[in-house]
Amino acid sequence: MNHLAGQTSPYLLQHVHNPVDWYPWGEEALARAQREGKPIFLSIGYAACHWCHVMERESFENEGIAKLLNDTFVSIKVDREERPDLDEIYMTAVQMMTGQGGWPLNMFLTPEGKPFYGGTYFPPDDRYGRSGFPRVLAAIKDAWENRRDEIETSAGGMTARIVEASEVAAPASGATVGIAESALAAADLATRFDPTWGGFGQAPKFPPHGAIALLLREHARTGEPVPRRMATLTLDRMAMGGMYDQVGGGFARYSVDERWLVPHFEKMLYDQALLVPVYVDAWLATGSALYRSVALETLDFVRRELADSAGGFHSSLDADSEGHEGKFYVWTPAEIEAVLGPEDGGVFCAAYDVTAAGNFEGKNIPNLSDATLPERERLRPMREKLLAVRASRVRPGTDDKVLSSWNGLTITALARAHQAFGRPDDLDSARRAADFLLGTMRRDGRLLAAFRDGVARLNAYLDDYAFVARGLVDLYEAGFEKRYLDAAVELARIAIARFSGPDGSWYFTSDDHEALIARTKSRWDGALPAGGSVLAETLFRLALHVGDDTLREAGEKTLADLAPLVKRQPSAFASALTAAGYAGIAPVEIKIAGRSDDPRTRNLLAVVRSTYLPARSISLEDGSPSAIVCHGGACDAPVTSPEALARVLASPARRSA
Repeated sequence: MNHLAGQTSPYLLQHVHNPVDWYPWGEEALARAQREGKPIFLSIGYAACHWCHVMERESFENEGIAKLLNDTFVSIKVDREERPDLDEIYMTAVQMMTGQGGWPLNMFLTPEGKPFYGGTYFPPDDRYGRSGFPRVLAAIKDAWENRRDEIETSAGGMTARIVEASEVAAPASGATVGIAESALAAADLATRFDPTWGGFGQAPKFPPHGAIALLLREHARTGEPVPRRMATLTLDRMAMGGMYDQVGGGFARYSVDERWLVPHFEKMLYDQALLVPVYVDAWLATGSALYRSVALETLDFVRRELADSAGGFHSSLDADSEGHEGKFYVWTPAEIEAVLGPEDGGVFCAAYDVTAAGNFEGKNIPNLSDATLPERERLRPMREKLLAVRASRVRPGTDDKVLSSWNGLTITALARAHQAFGRPDDLDSARRAADFLLGTMRRDGRLLAAFRDGVARLNAYLDDYAFVARGLVDLYEAGFEKRYLDAAVELARIAIARFSGPDGSWYFTSDDHEALIARTKSRWDGALPAGGSVLAETLFRLALHVGDDTLREAGEKTLADLAPLVKRQPSAFASALTAAGYAGIAPVEIKIAGRSDDPRTRNLLAVVRSTYLPARSISLEDGSPSAIVCHGGACDAPVTSPEALARVLASPARRSA
């Protein structure tokens, strides 16, 4: 075994028997590189990454390649999900160097950690128009031994660019973010919209959760049909395609084609957590039974296959099983007929595009068409039988670490679904995850980032605080347990104290985090929403609940910091535009009085929770059952009947808030 023995990350442990003398990131490896004057080979990936597995089999298990690495470099392996701080820095470097990024991320550093060369997947020999990994290693070795001054100069320049990139844009005086930027973002999305298959841009297509939420809000505000059409077509096509697991529920990471048919089969917790609230919102806005089913089936998948016995949720399922990508999920007609019988099997195959020729490497990824979508609900019992049989197959590997940030997103998904659909299991799961995070995942009141095998570790990042705090606000509004609201306020104040930068910006790492070559800031949305924007949204919402102007002011500073960037590229800041909906007098505040076990109170809550209100705050207070709705700096008279409350909430001004 190499120096990865004793780590908790499943990704690192996958490499523990490699002949490469891997180290985890830490003082031991960095000190050795500096002591021996060796360059660092840094390889970053994650447990569900298909091409990470490929490069391990081809190169890191190869004795000859391992010798090249061991003789010349100090080799460090990093799990990007545990160390998003390192991933952000060195992914920025490789994108600056090559114009593209991805995983595995392979970077060559000076002993001080400064990057000078990098790429993603390197084949074991010259192929695909790429230099083979041994050739790359030999070239780096020669350059380090004979042109080290040039390398160090280049690395210093690259590091300066990374630092500069994290400090972009000073806030424009008096700038704000609001309706105009939302409209511009929707217009920009329209220029990239695929009118046939939904989504934006060309393949590969990633699920655009932030864009869809923005478009639903824009339709509610303006009544224009185009934003709604873009949102619903994308949601429909994703739900009907193979990127959605038609048998077991849940979404794969992305689609390799334009029609959402062939997924990259890994399933990430955060994709489920980000898509469920979008489908919930779409159900509230449209009443589509498909959206309700997809949201609930996705949460069923999360609870069935990703739940940790301690209370949180695991990170991901691998794309591969038995060495083949997607093998767990694909079917032949004979396999389906063996489960359902010839008659029902034929019906299912016809509905779900399962043919003898296949649509994926001779087998089939089940998917629906416009013609067969109406059969979906009727065929549910058949899907359940197939799911039971599929469970006996060799399963993809599970990355069973629990991440605070992704669990915070999942609490939001569960709480939002409970508010809309009322399933007790969803509220129970959200509470259990929240209690786990607030207990096991904290030390001296501060969050820790990762948990596995009974050990919680790593100083938490901005995303951890932002996503968990927002999840706790959503959980409060789902069950009205004040302890969750109090915990959200506590985490928000820690975030302000430890992560805030000048002029409303937010650092990704805390002020007492390990010193790295750059301290990056959280601004743009990516696969995850920007932690700074989510925190701003949470600060606004907390201010509404607890009346603390310092929280609101911190949110306003964030929007001011982001304003110049949002105005230049608004569609890249969907989460900032969500936060803007809670700023000032825009949100709808709904105060319900009464006991939660009183049917009259529950009937009033049911009206609120079945109404699409993009920016709203709900609280439960003592008193006789009634509701007060406040918006635009004024409050309506109390109402006591569900019908009267529905009329108040149906006004255009409130629905577009």
